[in-house]
Amino acid sequence: MPERNQATSTRSIAWLLAAMSALGPFSIDTYLPSFPDIAHSLGATTIEVQQTLSAYLFAFAAMTLWHGAIADRFGRRRVILVALLFFALASAGCALASSIGQLWFWRAVQGITAGAGIVISRAIVRDLFDGAAAQRLMSQITMMFALAPAIAPLIGGWLQTAFGWRSIFIFLVLSTAGLAFACWKLLPETLPPDKRQSLRPSYLATTYRKVLTSPPFLLACTALSFNFMGFFIYVLSAPVFLMQHLGISETGFLWLFGPAMGGLLCGAWSSGRLAGKITAQRTIAIGYSVMASAALANLLLNLATASSLPWSVVPLFVYTYGMSLAMPNLTIFALDPFPAQRGLAASCQTFFQSGCNGLAAALLAPALWGSTLTLALGMAGLLAIGGLAALAHHRQSRLLPG
Repeated sequence: MPERNQATSTRSIAWLLAAMSALGPFSIDTYLPSFPDIAHSLGATTIEVQQTLSAYLFAFAAMTLWHGAIADRFGRRRVILVALLFFALASAGCALASSIGQLWFWRAVQGITAGAGIVISRAIVRDLFDGAAAQRLMSQITMMFALAPAIAPLIGGWLQTAFGWRSIFIFLVLSTAGLAFACWKLLPETLPPDKRQSLRPSYLATTYRKVLTSPPFLLACTALSFNFMGFFIYVLSAPVFLMQHLGISETGFLWLFGPAMGGLLCGAWSSGRLAGKITAQRTIAIGYSVMASAALANLLLNLATASSLPWSVVPLFVYTYGMSLAMPNLTIFALDPFPAQRGLAASCQTFFQSGCNGLAAALLAPALWGSTLTLALGMAGLLAIGGLAALAHHRQSRLLPG
């Protein structure tokens, strides 16, 4: 009975942490089908609407440097509740925006607050578990987290068709309020007062420097970020990729997000099943083999045939399967060197990845979305960088004592 209660408690925590982690991606993907309507409503160009995404991502990246340090000082629960409150207020500001400049501003405020969920949820996992147990919980979170990007554009398309783009941000206000209530009722505090860290400038400067100059940390983060960017360029290019290249309507975004998130779910499930049975490095190697096969198939398909359904999206299922298989262990590898500053290390990790995502939104996606072939080339190139970083991390870890 105690084991059953513990399993139920772990699943409940996994669901809650997944919802917190998914808030950021959900607020990206939900409004993608509304880009044309936003441009028309606010008298903006396509690029100006695209920059609302960049404003969000860069603000997200900048603030993630601080969420973890603040949570290390004041505890996990309090920081999460305050961040959710301000995210709901920012979503209301987006819904009421009357110009593209106002939308840029409120999207940036959303970005400032949205990162707390993903940063602190990673720290909570490492507060509670080690080794294979941590990998299994991280895999469960990834599985549940994967549902959000699959559902978000579908919900966004329905809301856009029925009520227009402002209804999407009203929906975010309501869903965030529900999540805040669930966290208030169910989220435990996992960082005891005696383990909390200082916010003294000298301590923070020393600790940030230690984390951000650590080769194992930087290599694991590079692998994670570039693996994800190989897929994320398709998310950022979704309106062009789906509506222009593949001729899909604004309610058909599930063609992209369904296979991709299905791959994430299956990969995370496999990672959880493999935890404790094969080494973490072996799991990562299998993940890269799967991603490389997907990227190569994507290139060959685009060279051999015209873009069409379902073939243009099948490689995304395979790619995200491999990405999700490798992701839990790479995430743990990034945090493991800093057991006393997990929140701050999680902040730095999310900052690194979010900064890369912001660059992808501002520069890479607009440069690559001109054709499905250039997107496939982008996926292959980004994966190559991620794979080299993972290989370097593995070689360095073999040289470390213990």
